[in-house]
Amino acid sequence: MNNEAKLTKFVRASGCAAKLSPGSLENVTCHLKSFHKDLLVGFEGNEDAGVYRINDDLAMVQTVDFITPVVDDPFVYGQIAAANSLSDVFAMGGDAKTALNLVGFDGKNHHTEILTEILRGGMNKVAECGAVIVGGHTIETPEMIYGLSCTGFVHPDKILRNNTVHEGDVIVLTKPLGLGILITAIKADLLDNATVLKVADTMKTLNYKASLIAREFNAHACTDVTGFGFLGHLREMSGGAKTIEVDSASVPFFTEALGMAAMGIIPAGSYANKEYLQPHVHFKNSINADLEMILFDAQTSGGLLISVSADHAQKMIERCNNEGIPAVIVAHVTAKSDADIIVN
Repeated sequence: MNNEAKLTKFVRASGCAAKLSPGSLENVTCHLKSFHKDLLVGFEGNEDAGVYRINDDLAMVQTVDFITPVVDDPFVYGQIAAANSLSDVFAMGGDAKTALNLVGFDGKNHHTEILTEILRGGMNKVAECGAVIVGGHTIETPEMIYGLSCTGFVHPDKILRNNTVHEGDVIVLTKPLGLGILITAIKADLLDNATVLKVADTMKTLNYKASLIAREFNAHACTDVTGFGFLGHLREMSGGAKTIEVDSASVPFFTEALGMAAMGIIPAGSYANKEYLQPHVHFKNSINADLEMILFDAQTSGGLLISVSADHAQKMIERCNNEGIPAVIVAHVTAKSDADIIVN
């Protein structure tokens, strides 16, 4: 079967399931506490994944994520959803080993060959990082969802936390921003095919190589840019104990996202991020309102934010660039001031 010609378009029919806002999620998880001598990373700190110690040399990384369709090609959607799910393992400095498929599928309105393509796409990305699909669970739903429950491993002493930045560090971003805005534009059929392919290529790119390079250069902290947006995840990195100063002129973004933002093509999650973060972010200088929105934009399968010693940063960026990763320095870490984040 020719996928492009015959597979039913389902991205616009599926809509978009929004994540809980940062404030709502915080209100829920603050009531949940897990205590165990071998639980190294749990609910605290809004970390990317949980980590449980197996022995002195081995810890298990666990995470789960799923998304609704973001492109019409089922195989590519499967790739993007898998890359998005696996990213949390890489953000913790871990290597993914196994994954379980999580599927919600509308079998009444979509042919099962679509689901086959989605699962093939997911398996393709899981295999790319040396992991393996070991099973999964499928339910009938009116809205398509796909993702993975992932298990990885990391040395207990080499976990990359999201809030262990050092004063004097620089912060490197490995993918451009604007993905949430552009996904919204895709759903509204506002982007040309070349732009859709460019956005899809970015989202389906694994953060595994970037994670390996971060470890090679002894990164102090790491997180991936997803639903809370660039500034939201930087605020998590500050840990309330440091201030992170952003050079807005250095932040990479899709130029097409700027135009879409000017048209008001902005996901609800991005507005929620802005509302929640405004008390914690100080804009030192006035910047374009559409660019400001991109900084708050809720991403899907975004890049890594890596906090690394300034002495190592340039060499790390060169290594990333040599591997095809468009990494750039976007911020630096200073002593705590009145704001968690300052945007210059």
